[in-house]
Amino acid sequence: MVVSDSATRAAGMPTSAYLHIPFCRRRCFYCDFPVSVVGDRKHGENSNSIQHYVEVLLQEISITSNFCQEAGARIGADRGALETVFFGGGTPSLLSVSQVERILEALDRHFGITKNAEISMEIDPGTFSLEQLRGYAKVGVNRFSLGVQSFDEELLRLCGRSHTVGDVYAAVDLIKQVGIKNFSIDLISGLPHQSLEQWQMSLEKAVEIGPAHVSSYDLIVEEKTPFYRFYAPGSEPLPSDEMAADMYRLAQKVLTTGGYDHYEISNYAKAGFECRHNRVYWQNKSYYGFGMGATSYVFGERFARPRKTWEYYEWVKEGCKEEENKAEENDQLFECLMLGLRLADGVNLASLAGKFGGDTLDKIWRCLERYYRCGWVQVLDEKRVPVEVEFLPAAGWLRLSDPEGFLFSNTILSDLLTQFS
Repeated sequence: MVVSDSATRAAGMPTSAYLHIPFCRRRCFYCDFPVSVVGDRKHGENSNSIQHYVEVLLQEISITSNFCQEAGARIGADRGALETVFFGGGTPSLLSVSQVERILEALDRHFGITKNAEISMEIDPGTFSLEQLRGYAKVGVNRFSLGVQSFDEELLRLCGRSHTVGDVYAAVDLIKQVGIKNFSIDLISGLPHQSLEQWQMSLEKAVEIGPAHVSSYDLIVEEKTPFYRFYAPGSEPLPSDEMAADMYRLAQKVLTTGGYDHYEISNYAKAGFECRHNRVYWQNKSYYGFGMGATSYVFGERFARPRKTWEYYEWVKEGCKEEENKAEENDQLFECLMLGLRLADGVNLASLAGKFGGDTLDKIWRCLERYYRCGWVQVLDEKRVPVEVEFLPAAGWLRLSDPEGFLFSNTILSDLLTQFS
């Protein structure tokens, strides 16, 4: 792959791209993502549906490039090269190496990719070989996210996962054989019948393996999923709210003790291995989204692609015509708070005041003061030292405490939404 030397970041122009690869061997019982099930034997080399999807994806990349170039010229914004690329899904490791290479070459041709770009790919145990993994690394992928979810065999079965615990260890062995240090493990808490002991075991197994990054997600039972039909939210065999809170606290304790920095509500990383791509979302920066169901954020507007395969194909065929979805100022403010407060760094108060006006800080404080008093919200000075305040200063940082503020973030954000809706 030919990479660009340019790392120029132009205001308002994305330097990150997300690509949705919707194919899975089977649909997990908790999944509400736009996916297409291909079975255990289909993959990039032998699936016509995957091959066709890649061709359409390449068309979308080309059309989007032309649109952004024209729009950027109108507002005098130069396009910067991509600094992060993320293959999500679905199961991107069902793509062949050559298909991944073609996509990366298209991105580099149309947008440019910087030499030190973070190029991430989600992979599932049992869906890739040593040769395949080496191929991905050779064409530019330098970060992998392994979908483990649990180290308990029965819980994997209850989730409808297509892999076993043995597959997990085999996948980790392949990753280490290739010499990839920057890899992440995904885990899920709050699963049906999951005990605190089972959760602790999964966390400790993850620490023993030693990935550079761990994502720890609490199960959300979404409508139109098998779990929604199987289990009533808030009732057995799902853990109680108190048990789910204990699981969150346990994850924070085990992972931080194990050498991981809790840098975002659900994410932990060793020093220097935070996910650069996901920070783009949390910092509310612009990004391209490509593929079925993907969302982009360009020129202050968010666009969501069709979630059904045939509708997505028709949409690309018709020229990727976007419907404007420009957020009002209050919506933009809430997005900044909702995303920024997910990070341990929090939100920069001077930036908030500069963008939305100084009186905005007073409105935020009226909403959050009680949470500050109970220790769920913290105010930091410009040196990032916690300080005691009677109102929000015009400089410094606003963040949620760890773990309690993070744990009750939904309550806090719900009040903010009411305040600014």
